[in-house]
Amino acid sequence: MTANEKQELLAELKADYRQIIINYFISDKTLQEKLDKFINALFYTSIPIPQIIEMHMEIIDEFAKQLRIEGRSDETLLDYRLTLIDILAHLCEVYRCSVAKIS
Repeated sequence: MTANEKQELLAELKADYRQIIINYFISDKTLQEKLDKFINALFYTSIPIPQIIEMHMEIIDEFAKQLRIEGRSDETLLDYRLTLIDILAHLCEVYRCSVAKIS
């Protein structure tokens, strides 16, 4: 994969993750499908966990800046750690299942 392709992929994954975060606490019937698609993309492209955490922090920082501009508290963003935990837990399960199939 070229550097440009990798950058495009990361930008696409970040946009997908932003939508997952936005819709995480609302009743979105397609959220689980979006999560599964995102997790599979992370798995098959071998995105390292630190880069996933960095992506999460960048998005949360963007949201926090926007909330401060609007004069609102960014305290509610702490709840979005659950999104990251959920993503990482599902990704670990995908890795565990793939290792079990190989063994």
